Formats: sequence, structure tokens, C-alpha cells
Amino acid sequence: MIHLASIQNTNPHRKAQLLLALFFTLFTIVALGIDSVFFTNHYFDARPITNLLAIGYFSILFYVSDFRLRKLMLVMVVLSYIGELLFCKLLGMYAYRTPAIPLYVPFGHAIVYASGFIMSQTQCAIRHTNPLQRFFAVFFIVLFATVGFFYNDWFSLVFGLLFFILLKRKGWQNLYYFIALCVIFIELVGTYFECWTWVPKTFGLIPAANPPMGAVFFYAGGDVLLAKIVDIWDNRKIRNN
Repeated sequence: MIHLASIQNTNPHRKAQLLLALFFTLFTIVALGIDSVFFTNHYFDARPITNLLAIGYFSILFYVSDFRLRKLMLVMVVLSYIGELLFCKLLGMYAYRTPAIPLYVPFGHAIVYASGFIMSQTQCAIRHTNPLQRFFAVFFIVLFATVGFFYNDWFSLVFGLLFFILLKRKGWQNLYYFIALCVIFIELVGTYFECWTWVPKTFGLIPAANPPMGAVFFYAGGDVLLAKIVDIWDNRKIRNN
């Protein structure tokens, strides 16, 4: 497990990190609003601007991050692009407003991960670990149940259950809850602006809302894989030295 308290205390840019993590919400609205169907139809296709904004925001966040988080962000860019090819192109679980996967998407995934990571390592979050765990557990149970039964989102019921199984295996770390909150926010904004759309039935069988809240499971699974890849990277470096 990552010792968040030690990271919090040793990073000289922790205040700038936190500001960027909190600013993530406003940045998401602006960046995805520019790439929206409405903006494109009424003005012009501004996706190149969104691409530049995402890369720029990623670069600033990367600069103020510690060495561990920088590696996580870099690997996330590559890993998320592979995930896009799998879940979007191969499995067809959702589609972007254009056939191509936008350049900003893999950088956006890294921003989402880093924002949740930074929020989870604040002194307040660490100090209230247990109460937050209980709050998040109730919040996500209610969320998955609500969208499942009132919006016929069986996708969220199925993958929400898998999300909790994964969390149990990872010791109920609040890191995954914070990342899940960032994921839910960006999914709601992105689908509202029609930057991407989830299919009504995943795999042609499982009814899903647009967006399905259970999508957090795939992010959490990717986060677990991400951490393992970086751990292998660190271990190889130690052996080589």
C-alpha cells in the first residue's frame, strides 16, 4: 500500500497539486464543453483546442507531482489508450461523437486518476479514513441501487457489485472511492455534452444508462493494473541498481 502521509509531507508542490485536483471539475466542464456537439454545430469543431488543453493541464499536473505519481500518470496514458481500443472499438460499449478516439482522452484519464489520487492523500482524507470509508460505502450502494432500479441500469448493478468485490480485495482503500467520484463527474459531463455516448445494451444484453455508474469498476480495475505495472517498474529499477 502507498504511504500517502509520507507523500503528502515530502512533496513541496502539495498545495499546487491540491488546487489542480480541485480545479479538475471546472477544467472538465470547459474542455468537454468545447468538444461538445452543441459547440461543434453552432461554432466549429474545436477538438484540437480540447486536445491542447488536456495535454497542457496534464503537463502542469505532471510537473507539480512527485516521482511516484509522475510514473503512474505516464503509464496511465498508455494503459488508458489500450483500454479505449478494447472497450470502445473492440467491445463497442460506448462511442465518441467521431469515429476516432480523441487525443485528449488518454491524457484525460491520467488527469482523472491523478486528481483522485491527490484528493485521497490530503491530511483531511487521511485523518478521517474510517468515517470516509463508511460514507463512501453507503453512498455507492445507494447510487448503484438507485440507477439500477429506477433507470433500469443493470450494468451498474452488475459491475457495481464487482466494484465492491475489488475494493474488498484492496482493503477498502479510499483512493478508489475518490477516483470513482472523479470518474462519475467526468462521465456525467461528457455524456451531457454528447462527447461520447454509452450503448443502451452492453454486449447486446445488459441494459445500461448513459452513462452507467457501474463504469467505475473498469477504472478501478485499470487502477489496480496500473499500480502493479509501476511496482514492477520500480522493482526492476532496484534490481538493476
